[in-house]
Amino acid sequence: MPTPSPDPLLPPHGGYHKLKSFHVAQLVYDVTERFCQKYIDPRSRTHDQMMQAARSGSQNIAEGSQASGTSRKTELKLTNVARASLEELRLDYEDFLRQRGLPTWDRHDPRRGDLVDRRPTSADAVAQWAHDVKAGRCAPPTPPPQSSQPASQGPPPSTRSTSSTPPTYPEIAANGALALIAVARYLLDRQLAAQANTFRQEGGFTERLYRERRRHRDGQ
Repeated sequence: MPTPSPDPLLPPHGGYHKLKSFHVAQLVYDVTERFCQKYIDPRSRTHDQMMQAARSGSQNIAEGSQASGTSRKTELKLTNVARASLEELRLDYEDFLRQRGLPTWDRHDPRRGDLVDRRPTSADAVAQWAHDVKAGRCAPPTPPPQSSQPASQGPPPSTRSTSSTPPTYPEIAANGALALIAVARYLLDRQLAAQANTFRQEGGFTERLYRERRRHRDGQ
């Protein structure tokens, strides 16, 4: 729940547990922890970087929410740090797929849509989705369109796995994480826009303090 405050200078703050962005970012962290345990060498720098970026996403959302009582500017800054951390994590997952010759699913891939539609709240729920994809219980991807280019130029590279190429668990896990990161980034973009608008309309703590002191002086 938001932290109550008897002081009118301090608006309600700290209610990050009600933010959808926090819950999705926290899920990304849990999923990334499992992913790194299975597929990333624990002694590698990549392992540490991915875990730090995933943790930074949820932690900075929480810290920004708590800081909003006294500094809208700090709230904006920390929310943007969370957004940037998830962007870094997205690149790590994409590099994982690219370096292993695994396809990165198109954002319109129905398997990604199936995961989002399920609204998973735990890493176990995401794991169940991965099992369903592996077993073919999710909608198969749409085959890429045929190229209209001359045969001598070759077909354009595809970033989709087709029904004739069953996806491996590393491919499914990485693309599932990318789908969740995309949701978190979308929510944070909206959150940043709302925070910026509030800051423009209400100002920060210094402006509120000045208005309150002026009202108090005028009242006397």
